[in-house]
Amino acid sequence: MIRIKYPEKAGLCQKILSKKTLELMDIIRLNTIIAESGSAENVSYNQKLKSYDKRAILQILDHQKKHQMNNSQLAAHFKLSRNTVAKWKKMFY
Repeated sequence: MIRIKYPEKAGLCQKILSKKTLELMDIIRLNTIIAESGSAENVSYNQKLKSYDKRAILQILDHQKKHQMNNSQLAAHFKLSRNTVAKWKKMFY
């Protein structure tokens, strides 16, 4: 898909795609690279379709601790709802 639709971004994605196994965080990074120029409507629609497993949620929450972010900053960084972040923290901490 990247080579066909976004050949100019293939170089940016190559490091991530060269891994043997892709984790959810890798997929999120790829999506961010590809969708940079997307419209706000597309971004909003795509966000509704995302789902996260326990491992990815814990990685996101660890990212919050590592970078000393509050819930609003983390939500903006990963394009999540603040309520989602709060719910995850209640579930896992």
